[in-house]
Amino acid sequence: MHHRTSRRTLLTATAATAVAAVTGAGIAPGALAAQRSASSGQHDSAATTNRLRRIISGMSLEEKVGQLFVMRVYGHSATDPDQADIDANMAEIGVRTAAEMIDRYHVGGIIYFAWAHNTRDPHQIAELSNGIQRAGLAGPTPLPLLVSTDQEHGIVCRVGEPATLMPGAMALGAGGSRSDARRAGQIAGAELAAIGINQNYAPDADVNVNPANPVIGVRSFGSDPQSVAAMVAAQVKGYQSSKIASTAKHFPGHGDTSTDSHTGLPVITHTREQWAELDKPPFRAAIAAGIDSIMTAHIVVPALDPAEDPATLSHPILTGILRGELGYDGVVVTDSLGMEGVRTKYGDDRVPVLALKAGVDQLLNPPSLDVSWNAVLEAVKSGEISEARIDESILRILRLKAKLGLFDDPFVSRAGVDRTVGTRAHLAAADRIAERTTTLLANDGAVLPLSRRSHKNLLVVGADPASPSGTTGPPTTTLATAFGELGHAATALSTGTAPTAAKIAEAVAAAQGKDAVVVATYNVSATSSQRTLVSALAATGVPVITVAIRNPYDIAQLAGTGLAANLATYSWTDVELRAAARVITGRAEPRGTLPVPVQRADDPSKVLHPVGYGLTY
Repeated sequence: MHHRTSRRTLLTATAATAVAAVTGAGIAPGALAAQRSASSGQHDSAATTNRLRRIISGMSLEEKVGQLFVMRVYGHSATDPDQADIDANMAEIGVRTAAEMIDRYHVGGIIYFAWAHNTRDPHQIAELSNGIQRAGLAGPTPLPLLVSTDQEHGIVCRVGEPATLMPGAMALGAGGSRSDARRAGQIAGAELAAIGINQNYAPDADVNVNPANPVIGVRSFGSDPQSVAAMVAAQVKGYQSSKIASTAKHFPGHGDTSTDSHTGLPVITHTREQWAELDKPPFRAAIAAGIDSIMTAHIVVPALDPAEDPATLSHPILTGILRGELGYDGVVVTDSLGMEGVRTKYGDDRVPVLALKAGVDQLLNPPSLDVSWNAVLEAVKSGEISEARIDESILRILRLKAKLGLFDDPFVSRAGVDRTVGTRAHLAAADRIAERTTTLLANDGAVLPLSRRSHKNLLVVGADPASPSGTTGPPTTTLATAFGELGHAATALSTGTAPTAAKIAEAVAAAQGKDAVVVATYNVSATSSQRTLVSALAATGVPVITVAIRNPYDIAQLAGTGLAANLATYSWTDVELRAAARVITGRAEPRGTLPVPVQRADDPSKVLHPVGYGLTY
């Protein structure tokens, strides 16, 4: 880890070494000097643009192509990953380490994943980020990298505890506070910046109007376009106030799909007028808020492109609508090119070329970097894509790097991590925000709040889905622990998302003698045995409180089970569950209201609970 003086020394020394290495290749030392000062003064000025253009003019074609790619890499270190990660890198990328990948392909960005072992703990992440930046500055043309991740919070979270985990989008939508949304983004952004992540693929700007949406759901702020637009703008301002790039996704809008674009190609049948009314407002608001980057969707919208190409590959959608109609001139990044939605119509060698021709700047996570990189290189050499066209994208990418200060100093410090990540103030803010999102949807007989005098002994059962970040939960244990800290005696029993008859019988037996049972439910369907569990527990006569820990629609499927109360938390990370425990025990008031309607299970054409519904004590 490098403190500020050593970081400056390293940056200068690396650039000086690069001057000697590249002078013979025809890159002028003056261009490198300009590069080091590219982000001083007014970043949007003509002078800055001219400096960046001089850098681009000195780059080889191979370097230019590399700048367009943002790639995954396995390992906790840029130069010394574990052997299993070296093996994975060799198998998928043909290199051993992140540093070797940067040296060979000159990639402009790297994306972190927990499953790629990039995000063990804050200090490790910071050192990985520094190693990546050192590798970038060691190239023929020394360039810092954009280091990105999907830190939406809620159910999509790559960096876990001890970093502060915030409520996700739909929870914030339930809270309805733009101030809370902005504060959540500011805190999350500051912590990402401290560990060297400078581009976050959040917030989700999709308007979730389809309760059956398998890929968006609670990742959306809600179903009302104007409310979603206001929350998106607030989050953009929050993130970017912390000097990281925010990314609105997934353009032109992924909220009304019943197919997961990871596994198939969704088709959205909105008319052009419906798109303008439902899907456009959040992206327009993000652009007005100064959004740094926008991510494309692997979806087909025939009304916007009659050729029925995925939006990621659609010139009418990306250049015609996003660039032209909406006037956006920031960075456009694809969703992962490894997803099936973008691979169904064209081969992996054509997808990146078509994306660039459509108007994309950054090509994210192709299944084979070698195939994609060489395909783009050949497309430029053959004249299918002009070098001037890719220069446009590189200028946008370098302009963003300059805006973020990466040309001045791309490194982070151990002291900065300790000063910023998971601080007491940040954790307290997350708890308070979460309290304002918890939504009470049923409270028969005013069983809530539970008193320590009348409801001392509690049983917590239900679903224990894996932690989004790998660092929290399991939910039943988290809830039981929180109740214990609030003065109740609580026992946890995991029954899963599909409890067996034996597990239901075990839960019923465990409920004997308890004062109340809390059941964590997870996406209950009409045939789900979670419904059977709730009915069986309610039949014991013990009050049953259900907590929908993902989608708020569970209450519709639980009608008639005899439950006494129902709450929605919109995610199962600890911050939301602790807030739910405080609401259940009366230590906090339920303040959230539904940001989406809940239809009746027996007649989906009728609404059980409308947008804005929520009970209080």
